Amino acid sequence: MTESTQPLEGTPLIAPSTTDHPLYEAVTDACRTVYDPEIPVNIYELGLIYTIEISEENDVRILMTLTAPGCPVAGDMPGWVADAVEPLPGVRKVDVDLTWEPPWGMDMMSDEARLELGFL
Repeated sequence: MTESTQPLEGTPLIAPSTTDHPLYEAVTDACRTVYDPEIPVNIYELGLIYTIEISEENDVRILMTLTAPGCPVAGDMPGWVADAVEPLPGVRKVDVDLTWEPPWGMDMMSDEARLELGFL
């Protein structure tokens, strides 16, 4: 990395979500209905949802990752997330983008996910 492309010190690797938007809880609940077929925990608790941005016009942009780049459902899971969020009352449009930066790690799982998978 050149100096100009390095994030500023203190800049988060994952952009913050729009947690103060009235639709935020409904969107996170919708994300909790999507499961990785190989892991019996929803993708939100697994930490695969990095950022939920909701505009004033109620357009939703979700930045997510997968447990591994070779995940067999890599091409399908963003569509599953969009299908879960789009029907919510008030949502105008949904875009789901996949990223590999930062890479997912087990430390991104919630305590609930760790407990469910026997890591706690």
